Order: sequence, then structure tokens, then C-alpha cells
Amino acid sequence: MTYQQVLDWMFAQLPMYQRQGQSAFKKDLANIVALCEELDNPQKKFKTIHVGGTNGKGSTSHMIASILQEAGYKVGLYTSPHLKNFTERIRINGEEMLKESVVTFIEKNKVFLEKQGLSFFEMTVGMAFEEFANQKVDVAVIEVGLGGRLDSTNIILPEVSVITNIGLDHTQFLGETLPEIAFEKAGIIKKNIPVVIGERQKETEKVFIAKAKECNTLIVFASDKKQNYTTDLLGEYQKHNVTTAVTAIEQLKEFTIKEENIKNGLLNVVKNTNLKGRWQLLQEHPKVICDTAHNKEGLFYTLQQLKKENYKELHIVLGVVSDKNLSEVLPMFPKNANYYYCKPNIPRGLLADELKVQANEFNLVGEVFDSVSQAFEKAKANASRGDVIYVGGSTFVVAEIL
Repeated sequence: MTYQQVLDWMFAQLPMYQRQGQSAFKKDLANIVALCEELDNPQKKFKTIHVGGTNGKGSTSHMIASILQEAGYKVGLYTSPHLKNFTERIRINGEEMLKESVVTFIEKNKVFLEKQGLSFFEMTVGMAFEEFANQKVDVAVIEVGLGGRLDSTNIILPEVSVITNIGLDHTQFLGETLPEIAFEKAGIIKKNIPVVIGERQKETEKVFIAKAKECNTLIVFASDKKQNYTTDLLGEYQKHNVTTAVTAIEQLKEFTIKEENIKNGLLNVVKNTNLKGRWQLLQEHPKVICDTAHNKEGLFYTLQQLKKENYKELHIVLGVVSDKNLSEVLPMFPKNANYYYCKPNIPRGLLADELKVQANEFNLVGEVFDSVSQAFEKAKANASRGDVIYVGGSTFVVAEIL
């Protein structure tokens, strides 16, 4: 099989939550346990750090990985979804997994994967674990895909568990209230393994404290601490993630990490890990910014920062997925902007016409386009040198313009 044939098989044959939605969500860990047993349990052959939460888990994972790289460790990094290339999901010291290795893994295990009926996400997690074991990483930072308790990554025994924050996202899987969602996220807390909670939230702290007590483990709320570090990641919201990442690093007892490693790691996240899509500046004159924030909590910080930009006119290329609660999100967007509505090119994408109808209810005025690229090109054609173009609403919209 060629690399493209392998990807086509993985995407088309097997359910994938990001593309399909609820039908791809698995209710237990039996499949990933079976796969890892088939692979001789590669996840037990290296140390891990487990990072979950509603917002910021990707950025926090990249920060932790960058700090560990600066300290001289060989660091695996597993994140999802990818923006441009599937291989972004599995990186070692910032280098993406080789396409040839993806092909080898699928060809070697295809019969088992088909027989077991594994999901896209399950097989990708197994692939990451085997790659990290084969490449003999010292430690791997593993980002939770969805939730925590039933997420395929939740078979590792990490050095520290991290939960960034809790917001109302993926409510169809995780619960309708913040405590219900916190319960699912708290599922990554393990016995005698310290847990760092990024933000102390009144509605959820009792859930985390109770779970930590049940697991006889130390719990630390990062937001109770003051960390005076800067990062190369441009979003102002990253200060929360910096505090969480540094607090997590402080819990690692079997690693030698100096103050300069922390400082340099945070200042070189993009260079060390190749992180994309977080308040990423694509060009000047007109200024083009993209950001993957896609839920109420994430967009709050992103749109606050957008308000601080200086511009003659603001152009917003906007697309979303169909399971978003737009009545919570759309009121946050500025009314004095030109909107370019589009549908991300996945089955879950909301039709641009429907997005426009709902946006009109909140006095957001704009045009409908057949694709993300068409909307983006029109925004660039309309914008003058002193304008700002913001691209967002969905990870998948950002992925299409990068």
C-alpha cells in the first residue's frame, strides 16, 4: 500500500470522531487494550505525561514537550487532531513520524485492525505507542483525545496527570453540566500519581478533590501559583497554559530540569515542536491571524485579544461543525466585522447557509461561500493593507488554509 492508500483506508473504513461525530465514539477501552496486547504493550516501555482538559491541552502538551527537549530528553508527543499532515499527531523532538513507518504499521497490523473493528483514533493511539517504544523515547507527552475516563489514551500510567480546565464542549458525550464533564476528565487521575489542575473552578474543584482523595494522590491547582515566564506562543490566553505546564514540570521527580530549560523551552515551543494554529500570524498588510479556538471558553480569550488589534476593517472567515451550540458562541463575535461564511470540508461541517441564518440573528452580516479557500481568497481580495483578517471557528477551517 502507498501512504495515501493507507490514509484513505484509515479515514474511510473506520469511524473517526472528528469527521463523523457521535457515531464514532466508543464506550469502553477494550479495543485499545486488545491492540496494545497485540503490540506487546509498547506503552509500558517509556515514561509518560498525560494531558487532558477542555481548552489548552494541545498548547500545554507542546510546552511540556519543549521544556523536556531543552533538558536533553528524547521526547515523544502525541496530539490530535492534525492540521495539515496526519503525521503531525506523532512527533519525536518535533520531527513528525515518517510516512513509511505509518505504512509499515498498518500493513503489519491490518488483519487485526479489521477483525477487531478498531476506530481511527484507537489505531492511531496504538501506532503512537509503538513508534515511541521503537524509537526509545525517554518520555512521551500524551494528549487526551476526548473526555478522559473512556479515552483510548487512558491505559497509560503517567508520571503526572494534567487537566487544564473544564468547559461545556462535546456535551453529547461527556455530560450537560461542568461537574458531569469534570467527572469524565477526572478519569485520567490514577492512584498515587500526582495530578495538576490548570484552573480552579468553583463548579468543578470538588469533583477533582474527591477523585484525588479516592486515588490517594497529590492534587495541585496551577492557578493558585504565580509563574513569571514568557512564551513564543502569541495568544494572551497562553499565560494560563504556561502556568499549567510549569506546574506539571515541577511534579516530575525523576527528571533533571533546570530553570534555564523551563525558560528556553517556553520561548522555543514553535521551533522545538512545530506547533501550528494557535494565534498564528500568517502575514502582515493585511494582517492575517488564524486560531483553532472553537468553543465558548476558548473563543472568549481569542476574541478578547482580537478586540485589541488595530485595524481599519475586520474580516472574519468563519466555519463551524454542526454539533456546536451556536447560541453560546455567536453573541461573542464582533458585530462591526465583514463575515465570510464557509463549511469545513468534513461530514460534521455545518452548511454555510445555516451558519449565516443563525449568525444573522445576532446581527453578524456576511456572505456565504462554497468552500473555506473561496471565503479566504475573497477576504484577502476585499482587505486593504490596514485591515485584519481572522480565520477560525473550527480546527478544520484553520487546517484548510494552512
